[in-house]
Amino acid sequence: MYNFDEKTNRLGTSCLKWDFADRIFKGTNLLPMWIADMDFKTAPGIQKKIQERVEQGIYGYGALPKEYHDAVISWMKRRHHCDIEKEWICFTPGVVSALNFAVTATTEPGEEVIVMPPVYDPFYHAIEDQGRKAVRIPLVNNNGYYTINWEQMEQQVSEKTKAILFCSPHNPVGRVWDREELGRLVAFAVERDLVIIDDEIHHDLVYKKEHIMLCRISEEAMKRSIICTAPSKTFNIAGIQVSNIIIPDSELRAKYRAVVNKNHAFSSNSFAASALIGAYNDSEEWLDELLEYLKGNIEYFCSYITENIPELKVQEPEGTYLVWVDCSGLGMTAEELKRFFVEKCGIAPGSGAGYGEGGESYMRFNLGCPRAYVEQALQQIKQALFERTK
Repeated sequence: MYNFDEKTNRLGTSCLKWDFADRIFKGTNLLPMWIADMDFKTAPGIQKKIQERVEQGIYGYGALPKEYHDAVISWMKRRHHCDIEKEWICFTPGVVSALNFAVTATTEPGEEVIVMPPVYDPFYHAIEDQGRKAVRIPLVNNNGYYTINWEQMEQQVSEKTKAILFCSPHNPVGRVWDREELGRLVAFAVERDLVIIDDEIHHDLVYKKEHIMLCRISEEAMKRSIICTAPSKTFNIAGIQVSNIIIPDSELRAKYRAVVNKNHAFSSNSFAASALIGAYNDSEEWLDELLEYLKGNIEYFCSYITENIPELKVQEPEGTYLVWVDCSGLGMTAEELKRFFVEKCGIAPGSGAGYGEGGESYMRFNLGCPRAYVEQALQQIKQALFERTK
């Protein structure tokens, strides 16, 4: 029903991904595959709801209606088999700000927060910008398949460690954690009395296995989890600034809300409620088709690299539309890799070095785009490598 092959010209629309790629990456006419922003028009159901709001003509202060919370509750039940209550939902304009609020709410300056690199780079800022210390426990890389380093985590946790900042599904390595892994994480948190700040912004975007929301694991998980969700990645509406932080425990929720209130970050914009209601109530078929298309992009990208570009290695992600590519076979430093993809390939992917330890020889590619862009990127990489070996 939906044409994801359609190319939409985003240049000249103040689009960060396209209009600023050349400036940020210091290139010319680059194909942008960096920031996690899809090149698809959002679902018609969302567009319709927003248009209805536009036509009303007044965009003053608003409040979230009952329909908003009902939509969130229904979505989590239908898509994630998770029963949540209205009181658990804490509106925040975005997940990145929520991570900062959650760290502030659950720790004191100088205390420690566990983080598992390579991971989404705002994680480090959410810890260090708030005067806390990041305890870095790098994931174990098993030939492109990543697991948690339980032994090192046991060794490095201390009395100063108060929280775990967790990414599920994991950005950038694409893992969708299974029930055993999540259960072990919760058990560790219980043993050490830690809060788990859980970024689940990509939780609708999974392919080969079920995503399990952390609060489904156990009663103990519900007592110590702050779960960050949003329709933004799922429906390509990040610019509308709407996220829902799910906190089942009343004491933990009160601490979080106190920080949000102190920072005056509790108000939604005029289109947030309309966009979310249109997404969760009217756009499920669009998402199902999107997932099939993204899966096709990922399979095509990974197969092409395996068959035609032996210098690179890649493993299909279990979730997200981001692919983590091992470029160690090129024998380049992180800075040389960036220059190669920009200057020789004409592409702007995400530099793996920015995600922390273990990412120095990797690049992250955003495949949330028409298939033609994926094909173009691969052809340009192959040609650049051919020219390099001439």
